[in-house]
Amino acid sequence: MLFFKNNITVGVKLVSTEKGILEKHQNYTSEKLLFGIVLGVLLILLAMYSIVVGPVKIPITEVIATLLGSDVGNSYTIIWNIRLPRVLAAILAGMGLSIAGAAMQSVLKNPLGSPYTLGISQAAAFGAAFSIVFLRAGALHSTSADAVILNNPYLTTISAFFWALISVGVIIIITKYKNADPETMILAGVALGSLFTAGTTAIQYFANDVEVAAIVFWTFGDLGRVSWNDLLIMSIAVIPASIYFIRNSWNYSALASGQETAKSLGVDVEKIRLYGMLVSSFVTALIVSFVGIIGFVGLVAPHIVRKIIGGEERYLMPASCLVGSLLLLASDTAARTVISPIVLPVGILTSFLGAPLFIYLVLKGRRYW
Repeated sequence: MLFFKNNITVGVKLVSTEKGILEKHQNYTSEKLLFGIVLGVLLILLAMYSIVVGPVKIPITEVIATLLGSDVGNSYTIIWNIRLPRVLAAILAGMGLSIAGAAMQSVLKNPLGSPYTLGISQAAAFGAAFSIVFLRAGALHSTSADAVILNNPYLTTISAFFWALISVGVIIIITKYKNADPETMILAGVALGSLFTAGTTAIQYFANDVEVAAIVFWTFGDLGRVSWNDLLIMSIAVIPASIYFIRNSWNYSALASGQETAKSLGVDVEKIRLYGMLVSSFVTALIVSFVGIIGFVGLVAPHIVRKIIGGEERYLMPASCLVGSLLLLASDTAARTVISPIVLPVGILTSFLGAPLFIYLVLKGRRYW
């Protein structure tokens, strides 16, 4: 009789423990989902606000009516031809840069990894500038409103991707064959960034006055030059790449536990690393070829997510997309309005905001990594 009582007691305790674990898991998941929902709502509200504000303020009722298809005078032209493409460009570029940064940090196991710090953005910028000046992929103008118009965005993207691959190749070789620590990889990225920046400067040296002005304007990083056709090309690359990284989040989680552990779980480590770096480079090259260099978004956004909800990859990847979009859209909105009617290039603002924010994250500690 005592035996049965003991068994019943043990069974009740086991059931209670399992229920407790299940409740904790549900609470854990609910918190992450709630964070994602809040980010999504904030992104929609910020997008609406960004469409409303500007040199010409448009009432929110007119914005909603115009987006639903009504033709309300000048508002229709301003929204559909100027502000909406810019807002969508900020969302797509922020999404692509941030998830590329999150993937690079996971693949390289380096908390400082991002397209900007590893020299990939600078390499892509060099390739794009090369295509504009020497391959005649862009029409050059002397006005600040449209200093560069890409006649052949495909050629510019291919050139940017090619040079970005060179930067990635160096990083992969250092990682694979030299067993470099995170600090060494970042120093190599800084060296590569300086090298390609020098290359871009050399192109400017051999260019004429209008071409120099156009390249300088283009490398600032600006979302105002993006057209609907550019948005289509960006979305075709950024959205599938984001889906790819999110679907492989379990592999990245396994990789974070160590190479041997990941292999024991059936993860093809070399393939995951190679594909991750290639896809990240392509997305970065594509974004840079259309909007120029936008620094620190891919570096800061994943860190913000890790500080708030932790580093589990299946939540980190989609949340990084939303935080990156929010960060870049907020920066671009501020760049358009802080000293209106003058519009600042968003790349300048993200650098000013991103550097101190990243220093703050480092000073607060990196235990979350």
